[in-house]
Amino acid sequence: MFARLHTQQLTASGATPERWLYLLHGIFGAGRNWNAVSRRVIEARPEWGVVAVDLRGHGRSGPGDPPHTVEACADDLRHLPSTGTPPASAVLGHSFGGKVATLFAVRSELRSLWIADSTPSIRAPGGSAWQMIEALARHPGPFRDREEGIAAVRDEGFADGVAQWMGTNLERGADEAWRWRIDLALMRDLLLDFFDRDTWPALEATATKGTAVHLLRATESSVISPDDVERWEALATRGLPLVRTDLAAGHWMNADAPDAVADALVSGL
Repeated sequence: MFARLHTQQLTASGATPERWLYLLHGIFGAGRNWNAVSRRVIEARPEWGVVAVDLRGHGRSGPGDPPHTVEACADDLRHLPSTGTPPASAVLGHSFGGKVATLFAVRSELRSLWIADSTPSIRAPGGSAWQMIEALARHPGPFRDREEGIAAVRDEGFADGVAQWMGTNLERGADEAWRWRIDLALMRDLLLDFFDRDTWPALEATATKGTAVHLLRATESSVISPDDVERWEALATRGLPLVRTDLAAGHWMNADAPDAVADALVSGL
């Protein structure tokens, strides 16, 4: 069964959008994480609206039925128009959301696909997201207050900004104690499938049918490898509609460089 997804529609004041951009966050995130970028885009391009999506098991969205995979997340998106959400004309996915966006795009009729600092390649489980799963498993709560939960993440070696951001995933229960609202088993399943999923064929097929594919690469991040760049450039030499934009930002480009990300979208949508 599809997950019931929470969405937020953002439009410029007084505007009636002709097209909609679906915006997909990374693991542990929520659609609102990209609101700073979204607002800049809709003000500059009022004919566009943004649908900020909470993917399954994230934010205010339901978990849906297993298996919890990248493809299942894409299927959830395909179901959105049947619930009254405007259909997408473009989709942007950051990090984990990049592979979801790619699998969504290959079976959709879109003007453009945007992959924000996300590798299409298979790789071994690792990195900060995987470390966070292990950290939360060691510190499941309950906590006396939100700050105690944030401190537990910080004590695992994560930067204060990351710990504070993770604190948005804490909620207070009827007993006044604070707990993670994250289903760690679901997140682990999603991440394992993400690491094991090769979306290069879907990316190439999307471009081959004429959808413009944009890669936003954060130059201060190692997520997109030199091999990824080489493979991307090899596809581009075949005349496919591929555009790569390098941004002076870390992996969290929505926070590091919202103006630059928005500028790329404004000019490319």
